[in-house]
Order: sequence, then C-alpha cells, then structure tokens
Amino acid sequence: MQSHPRPHVLPDVLRPRLGMVFCGTAPSRASAAAGAYYANPGNYFWRTLAATGLIPEPLAAGEFRRLPEFGIGLTDLAKHHSGNDDELPRDAFDARALKRKIARHAPRLLAFTSKNAARAALGHAVDYGAQTETWGSTALWVLPSPSGQARRFWNVAPWQALAQAFRALR
Repeated sequence: MQSHPRPHVLPDVLRPRLGMVFCGTAPSRASAAAGAYYANPGNYFWRTLAATGLIPEPLAAGEFRRLPEFGIGLTDLAKHHSGNDDELPRDAFDARALKRKIARHAPRLLAFTSKNAARAALGHAVDYGAQTETWGSTALWVLPSPSGQARRFWNVAPWQALAQAFRALR
C-alpha cells in the first residue's frame, strides 16, 4: 500500500529569488478555515504590510497569492498542522524543510513573524530585528507576532526597519 503525504494546511507561496519570505509557526484555526495566511480579522499582518510600504496597496488575506508580485513569499514551519503554538504536537515544526526551501529559492531576506518561529527554526533565543546569522545568502529577521493573541508584545518598529531594509534591496 502506498503512503500519501499529508497535504499542507496552506500552500507555500515561494519562487526563486524573491526579495523576502515571511515565515510563521503554523496557520491559526481561522487561517486554516479560510484557506488563507493571517486571516483572523484581529491579526495585524496585512494592514502592517500596507502601512509600512512593504506592499503598495492593501490586500485581503484571501489575496495572499498576489504577494510575489511585490517580491514577497510566505511559508510556515508547521505545514501539516494549524492552531495556537501551544496546541501543536512537539514534532509539528520542520526547520530542516524550511532550510531546504530557503536554500532552493534563495530569497534575500527571511522574516520570522514571531520569536517562537525564529527560536524553533534557529534553535536558540533571538531578539527582534536583523540577526547576525544568515542562511547562505539569505539575511534573517525576527518580528513581533502580528497575532491578536500577542498584542501585548506588538511593536511596529521592527516591521518598519524590515520595510526599510527591503526597500534598500530594490
């Protein structure tokens, strides 16, 4: 009997040589139900992209497949699970798969959309902002989570700094 791999909760939005890829931990239940990244209405992701100038026009979560038009991609560490980080199985995060994707697609920047995502991928504590560590030619960034559940940690300044670095690449 042939084994079939579990489908991804949300598809990767990747292509070679993007300017930047955002990586979260796992889709929320709202995002999984909507079939779109950062779909919870309380999530700051989409409005922050527009407010910081990372994208030139506001987009709805359902328009996530348009991000490569602006040099941006999306992925998650947990491709087969959804929910809050504390609800995910211990083996949900696949840092090796993420590293392979980043090596294959070689974006200029990889921005983790939470400290949890960065710690899981990098294997150590991190601070917000640009990291000294790189993955090949890809610079790494850590951002405050845009999730409404992480509102007490929200700070747009690292997102603004990322937007400035992204513009400098163009």
